[in-house]
Amino acid sequence: MRYQVTITEQAKADIREILAYIANDCLQPDAAARQLDRLEAEISGLQTMPDRFRRYQKEPWYSRGLRVMPVDRYLVFYLSDHEQKTVHVIRVMDCGRDLDAQLEMDI
Repeated sequence: MRYQVTITEQAKADIREILAYIANDCLQPDAAARQLDRLEAEISGLQTMPDRFRRYQKEPWYSRGLRVMPVDRYLVFYLSDHEQKTVHVIRVMDCGRDLDAQLEMDI
C-alpha cells in the first residue's frame, strides 16, 4: 500500500535552512545539492512502510505517533495517518540541535 507524502511549510523551511548552511556557510554548493537529493529520496521512500522507523521516545510526541527517520546527520520527523494513507513530514533537523526545544515549538 502506498502512502501520499506531504511536507509541511516548517519542514520545507528546515530543508532550505540546511541547504543554505551547507552551500553558503560551508561553501559547499555541490554538497548541498547532494544532501537535497538524499533527503528527497529518503522522504519519498516513506510512501511504503512508513512505520519502519522508530517512534520518538519523548512525550507528548510518542503518544501522538511521531516517528523519526535518520538521513545522514539529519532527522526527519513525521506522522503517519493510516486511515488517509498519508505521511506528514513535520520537521527536518540536524541531529546536533536541541530536538526537544525545536519540537516544543510545534505543539
